[in-house]
Amino acid sequence: MSRVCELTGKGPMTGNNVSHANNKTRRRFLPNLNEVTLLSEKLGRGYSLRISAAALRSVDHRGGLDAFLARAKDTELSDRALKIKRDLSKAEAETASA
Repeated sequence: MSRVCELTGKGPMTGNNVSHANNKTRRRFLPNLNEVTLLSEKLGRGYSLRISAAALRSVDHRGGLDAFLARAKDTELSDRALKIKRDLSKAEAETASA
């Protein structure tokens, strides 16, 4: 499993461990990823995604998974999230035409 958030694209960063003697060694900063199930109101089902804690707060702030994906850039989303976004746009088009 890759260490990348499926909604925001946030991944590992690199930096230094700095000791009291100012010795520097390389280290990795890993994102805080959690396996969560987010509910889609328009599609009426839940989706299991591996997202960062910051992305989970962003989803709540924007008003749910549907609203988050509507405003999200396609380049940041994973393949699974892009498929959910396409399904949402299809469902919205069907309700608009009906």
